[in-house]
Amino acid sequence: MGPAPAAPFFVMPPIRSDLLSGEPPGLRGGRATQPGAGGAGGSEREPWADVPAILARIPALGFPDRDFVVTDFGATGDGRTDVQAALQRAIVACSQAGGGRVVVPPGDYLTGPLVLESHVNLHVEAGAALRFTTDSCRYFPAVLTRWEGVECMGPAPFLYAPHRHHLAVTGAGTLDGQAGPGQWWDWAGPWDGVEATGWREGQPDQRAARRRMQAWGEAGAPVEQRVLAADDRIRPMFLEFLRCHDVLVEGVTLRNLPMWGVHPVQSRAVTVRGVRVISHGPNNDGCVPDSSRDVLVEDCTFDTGDDCIAIKSGRNGDGRRVGVPAEDIVIRGCRMGEGHSGVAIGSEISGDVRRVFIERCAMNSAHLDQALRIKGNSARGGTVEQIRLRDVEVGRVREGAVAVDLCYDQNEERGEFPPTVRDVLIERLTCEQSGRAIWIEGLPSRPVSAVRISDCRFRRVAAENVLRHVDDFAASRTTFPAPA
Repeated sequence: MGPAPAAPFFVMPPIRSDLLSGEPPGLRGGRATQPGAGGAGGSEREPWADVPAILARIPALGFPDRDFVVTDFGATGDGRTDVQAALQRAIVACSQAGGGRVVVPPGDYLTGPLVLESHVNLHVEAGAALRFTTDSCRYFPAVLTRWEGVECMGPAPFLYAPHRHHLAVTGAGTLDGQAGPGQWWDWAGPWDGVEATGWREGQPDQRAARRRMQAWGEAGAPVEQRVLAADDRIRPMFLEFLRCHDVLVEGVTLRNLPMWGVHPVQSRAVTVRGVRVISHGPNNDGCVPDSSRDVLVEDCTFDTGDDCIAIKSGRNGDGRRVGVPAEDIVIRGCRMGEGHSGVAIGSEISGDVRRVFIERCAMNSAHLDQALRIKGNSARGGTVEQIRLRDVEVGRVREGAVAVDLCYDQNEERGEFPPTVRDVLIERLTCEQSGRAIWIEGLPSRPVSAVRISDCRFRRVAAENVLRHVDDFAASRTTFPAPA
C-alpha cells in the first residue's frame, strides 16, 4: 500500500468518558458465580468440565488481506531515527481502510508509545525490533491505566489499546523496552538484587507516588483526578489491552521490561500464544491477566524477574470498587524459568479469581520460588476458588512447590477483608527438588479450605510441609518424602 497523507506528529488521544465509568463489554462486576461453578466444598461437576466452553468463547482471529508496510509511511529501521509518527500513521491508515496487517520489516525501529486500533494486526517480522525510548516524558500526557491494581491517569503503555476489539500483535520479531540498570529499573527503589537495578540510597524513585496512588484508591478519589507525571517515576506497562475483546498476541519476544509485560485489563477473549518474555528486572511479571475473562495462555516461554504469569483483579478498596473478577483462564504448554512463581494468583485479588486451569507446563530454575502460589492478605480480601493444576513437571523450585500465603505483606497491610481460598485441585504434579512440597498458611479467621492433592510426586525436599489454618486438606496417591 502507498503512504498515507502526511499527519501531525503523534499525540496520545484524550481519554473517552465511557472508559471512566460503566462496565466493559462482556464483563460483569460483582461476585456472581456462573452456572457450573463449585461452592465452598468444590464443584460437583468434573473439575475440568468448563474448559471446552471457555475455549469456544475465544475466537480465532482473521484480518483482511491488506498489508501496510511501515517503511512506506516513512519509517526507517536504522535504530537511530525516531519513527513513532510513521508507525502510528500506518496503524491508523490500516484501521481506517477496514483493517489488515501493519508490517514491520527487518530492521531496528526506535519509537515512543503507540496506540493500537481495532481490526489491525501489528506484525513484527523476524529480524525486526521495535525499541521503545527511555525518555520518560514521551509517555505523557497521562492516560487511563491500571497500575498494581489501582486505576489512575499514568504513563502510556508502550503498546496501548483502550477499548478496542479484534486486534493483534504477531510475528517472530522483538519488542525491546530497553530497560535495565539505571533505565526504568532504578525507579523501583529497593528491590531484591537491588545492585542489579542501578538504584542508590537517596535517589528519587516511585515509592512516594505509589503510596499516593494507593491512598487515592482507598479514598475513592475520582479516577480522572488521579493524575501522575513523569517526575513521579512510575514505570509504564509494556502491552496493555484496557477493556478490549478479541485480542491475540502471538510469536513475539518481549525483552527488557520496565514493569509488567502482557497486561489485559478488564478484557475478554484474549489469546497469548508462542510469546517469549525474557527480562529480569523488578516487577517484571511476564503475563498479567487482570480482571479479565476467557484468557488462553499457551506455548509461551517466561524467564522473568517476578512472577512468570500473575493473575490479578484489583487492589484493596479500588479493586472492590471496580468489582470485576479474573475468571475462566486456561494456561497450558508453557515453560517457566527464572521468576518468583511459575503461576501466581494475587496478590491483588480484591475483585476475586475463579476458574483457573493450568496444565502441561514445565518449570525449572534455582531462581524460581514456587510452581503455583496464591497470595493475599486481610487488606486485599477477595475470593479465590476453583483452581485446577495437572500434568505439570517441575525440576527445581526454592520454596514450596505449591504455596498459599494469606499473610503476604501482612507486616505492612492489615484490614478487615480476610481473603477466601477454596476448592484447589492439584493432580499429577511432579517436582524433583523444592524447599517444601506444600506450604499453605491461611488466617485464623479464614482458613484455606478444600485443597486436594492427587497422584503427585515430590522427590527431594529440604523441609516438612507447612499447613497452618487449613480446613479439609486431603492428599491421595501422593508421597511426601522426609526432608533431606
